[in-house]
Amino acid sequence: MLGWVDFERAVADLADQVRADGAPEVVVGVLRGGMVPAVALAHTLAIRAVRAVEVVHTATDDTNATKYDRPQVFNPASLGNLAGLDVLVVDDVAGTGDTLKTAAALAIDVGAARVRTSAWIVNTANWRLSTAPEQALTYIAATVEGWVVFPWEKQ
Repeated sequence: MLGWVDFERAVADLADQVRADGAPEVVVGVLRGGMVPAVALAHTLAIRAVRAVEVVHTATDDTNATKYDRPQVFNPASLGNLAGLDVLVVDDVAGTGDTLKTAAALAIDVGAARVRTSAWIVNTANWRLSTAPEQALTYIAATVEGWVVFPWEKQ
């Protein structure tokens, strides 16, 4: 299980990585787990514009939950108009990489001029994209091989 101190360190690390490339204008959290690091990053980066999008790849929160063939998107209109904006899409964990890839594509579809992606954790045991996590995602705080429990999750 990861603790709140781990979370604070990860947010600080991710914020430093983001700042090095320039602050985004909007932070988008992937519901549900991505909202916690998204809001924390937005506060750390002094970004007031925070949006949410629901993109799910698993049917439940169970450790070995059934995965959909591709991520399911619910209420994409929640992104609003991102025309011409620099957007940071945030999730707590990237397993296959497909969820963040889908969320980033949605941001582009609604006009984002620049889209960057961020994950606290990449689970390399589940990674499926043809490119390595370091090439597929813009910012990563840590990689692990296996399941993690975040401090805001019920054990």
